[in-house]
Amino acid sequence: MRRPTEEASPTPTADLAAFAADLAYNRIPAAVIGRAEDLLIDWIGSALAGKGARAVMAIERFAAAMGAASGRSEVLITRRLTSPLMAAYVNAASSHVAEQDDVHNAAVFHPGAVVFPPALAMAQELGASGRDLLTAAIAGYEVGIRVGEFLGRSHYKYFHTTGTAGTLAAAAAVGRLLRLAPEQMGNAFGSAGMQAAGLWEFLRDAADSKQLHTAHAAASGLAAACLAGDGFTGAKRILEGAQGMGAGMSSDADASRITDRLGTRWAIAETSFKFHASCRHTHPAADALLQVIVQRDLRPEQIAEVVAHVHQGALDVLGPVIDPMTVHQAKFSMGTVLALIAAFRQAGIPEFDRHFRDATVVALRDKVRMELDREVDAAYPTRWIGKVTVRTTSGEALHGRVDEPKGDPGNTLSRAELDDKAIRLASYSSAATADEMRTIIAGVRGLPDVVKVGRLFP
Repeated sequence: MRRPTEEASPTPTADLAAFAADLAYNRIPAAVIGRAEDLLIDWIGSALAGKGARAVMAIERFAAAMGAASGRSEVLITRRLTSPLMAAYVNAASSHVAEQDDVHNAAVFHPGAVVFPPALAMAQELGASGRDLLTAAIAGYEVGIRVGEFLGRSHYKYFHTTGTAGTLAAAAAVGRLLRLAPEQMGNAFGSAGMQAAGLWEFLRDAADSKQLHTAHAAASGLAAACLAGDGFTGAKRILEGAQGMGAGMSSDADASRITDRLGTRWAIAETSFKFHASCRHTHPAADALLQVIVQRDLRPEQIAEVVAHVHQGALDVLGPVIDPMTVHQAKFSMGTVLALIAAFRQAGIPEFDRHFRDATVVALRDKVRMELDREVDAAYPTRWIGKVTVRTTSGEALHGRVDEPKGDPGNTLSRAELDDKAIRLASYSSAATADEMRTIIAGVRGLPDVVKVGRLFP
């Protein structure tokens, strides 16, 4: 991989752009390639799970009306072909509604939902090789994660990092497929950062806007890369500049994170898979509560109170959701998630869809409260510790703790579990049969030998 000279690369933004432009398949460790394949399978399951969701179908109707009526890029939930822009737009929205897409803890960022939609759409348009698609996706993950880490904890209080850092992640993936030179990639980053958006206020109203966060990021990043390939210029210091993203969207931005061990630290390998179908901030406490429930064989009627000991980010994002009105809003309710765990010992898509307003679940939900925990908050976002205190109707105080929630790299899902998860997600929405998914999974595992990326559903 080419190392930029100081003259050619005077800024962290330019260094990151050069890394993404120069990334080569044969320089990527085999384990990292394998991780990218796993994450792609996981993303496909999440994207297909969005079929039928009201907000997603509205976005698909909009895209069908405004976009090309034919093309090479595939909208997964309808299997129609269109332009890369509109395919990326819909697929990104669809993959972020079931709340089962991947997450990078330290960046507090969902890479798959903003990297794979534009990468797959552009790879299909170009007829790129499987190796090119995997390399592009890895470039997107490495860029987006570092941008998320750079923006820091203060950014996440108001901004959904997936919508902001996601624009640059998408630009990196598409720019790599377009074989942009380092300077062009930097221009793509500049234009992508100008379009970065995504505020948390939607949660207070149970609004549909979160699906626009991923849709907009994927499409904006794709557009920024294509424009850069045509000579369109962008801000050269979009990240660390005096009026760049760090200055305007963060109070604790750390420019050293932008280029942290580029080419030796593979941040994609640090990405976690989501086990529960809810906001990741609920997962540590959910796992800790499940530990107590299973160990003591507790029944819902035995629970008097549950205290979830959390970090500040969980309070910021989940705190406003007191009485969720929709399934999606319920996934951002700590009380609802823990109530489902107590009632069903799992919080998957079926439990949310069928039971989040059940009287038993609502009664349990109202017994849950969150408290800021000094240890948990100090470890966040690098580590997401789960701690709960359960008070029983008999007066006992029971404590649960997990140091790595299910799905984290140290407690990851096996390939068999990942494949099963993807099949279940696609089957639940009737977007694909189990046999179709097995064929797709085998195709993803064989991507390094694919000469030309085509449709997932021939």
